Amino acid sequence: MEPDGNRRLLLDGATGTNLYLRGLPRGACVEEWVLEHPDAARELQRAFVSAGSDIIYAPTFSANRVRLERHGHGEQVRSYCQQLVSLARESAGKALVAGDLSPAGLMMEPYGDASFDSVVEIYEEQAQALADAGVDLFVIETMISVPETRAAVLACRKYGKPVFVTMTLGNHGRLYMGGNPACALITMQSLGVSAFGFNCAFGPGQIAGAIRELAPYARIPLIAKPNAGEPNPLLPDHYDIGPAMMKDAMRGILDAGASIIGGCCGSTPEHIAALRSLLDEYAAVPLPAPVQEDPDAILLSSENELFILSSDQIELSEPIPCQLDMADSLLDAADEGCGVLLIQVDTPEEARQFAMNAHMAKLPVCFSAGTGEALECALRLYQGRCMVDRNSPAENLEAVAGRYGAVIY
Repeated sequence: MEPDGNRRLLLDGATGTNLYLRGLPRGACVEEWVLEHPDAARELQRAFVSAGSDIIYAPTFSANRVRLERHGHGEQVRSYCQQLVSLARESAGKALVAGDLSPAGLMMEPYGDASFDSVVEIYEEQAQALADAGVDLFVIETMISVPETRAAVLACRKYGKPVFVTMTLGNHGRLYMGGNPACALITMQSLGVSAFGFNCAFGPGQIAGAIRELAPYARIPLIAKPNAGEPNPLLPDHYDIGPAMMKDAMRGILDAGASIIGGCCGSTPEHIAALRSLLDEYAAVPLPAPVQEDPDAILLSSENELFILSSDQIELSEPIPCQLDMADSLLDAADEGCGVLLIQVDTPEEARQFAMNAHMAKLPVCFSAGTGEALECALRLYQGRCMVDRNSPAENLEAVAGRYGAVIY
């Protein structure tokens, strides 16, 4: 299944808050509890399918090694994923089953101890288990940072199935960890994800604004899976937006440009039925057309900045060699008035050195590599969308650049 921009899809609703209402204890290992109480999950997922969901999420949200280890089940990734996908398949009917992945909860370099490659390996273990279990697509959801999301995307993409990504907003229209949502979109769609958007944290009103800001840059379908408002202080598993209100509020999300919708915390099968009714009524309304930038423009991103460059006016810096501390060289190059930082990487170790300094680069990046291995490493570790010097040696430069969404210049 590969969604197209003319077809609107309905996802399911909340798993966690609905399972709490069915007896899931706070702090329990959700995957273990579901396998011990399969009827609770089966009943919920069948209700979502009956309500009209086109896609349901297998309850594998936390079924990665790091999250399961907290409950003493770190060796159960493959077993749990296989059983939980099978359980979802029993309820799916004609609906598709998505393998659900979420943050591992590790702080990555240079802000923490986890290396990028080690986080990719964590997601690869879960993605392979889900692929072998027969999921129709992957959903990487509730993500809070671009680096961890990229790690998950690279892990999932190798299995040849569609990948949906939804991230979580924090305050002031930024991502939860402070990144720029538009940068995340540019990075993820250049990596080849099938759809991108937001879930959790806020209700429909806030997410509608975020979708509207992304729509001009989107070349893939946009997803919105908001909470059903705010939790009731006295009944924390009940939220303040009912099904009818949710339907009215989600109309604004469709108007903003989303074409794949569902519900997160607090959204029940009744909410999903209301959204099914909305989509059925809304089906004849064309989606907003994206703003067409200059066809010769180059769209690049870092974690925090979006860059739109005119292809005939790009001024590269002098080659900047990589070293352990690159703060002065990066800042000096920016002060000299260049438009793009030309980073010279001759070895994989130099690529890793730049990755540790990349957060200090205030301009877009172009890599000039001494070897194909160095280039591959640099592109893998850069947490945005960059350019590649066309004179860089690589056995198949177009394939290497395409694998990481880079632009050959």
